[in-house]
Amino acid sequence: MASAQMKAGETHGQTQAKTEEWVQSAQNTADKACDKMADSRESAQQGKEQSAGFIQQTGEQVMNMAQGAIDGVKNTLGMNERNDKK
Repeated sequence: MASAQMKAGETHGQTQAKTEEWVQSAQNTADKACDKMADSRESAQQGKEQSAGFIQQTGEQVMNMAQGAIDGVKNTLGMNERNDKK
């Protein structure tokens, strides 16, 4: 009987050790997933900031081109302020 109890205790100990191993492995996997998610979030934020800067720069370029076109038309029609002051 003592042998059966020893065997059961040994099996219980092995099962508990294996369970703890699995729990630790799951925790490590979860930690890695959280780290990857944080890295992805940071990359997304950087991309968002770069896109915003690009869009602002493009908008400014479009405005400058439009102003240049307006000035060109005014010059062609003789409506430019500089021509009026002469």
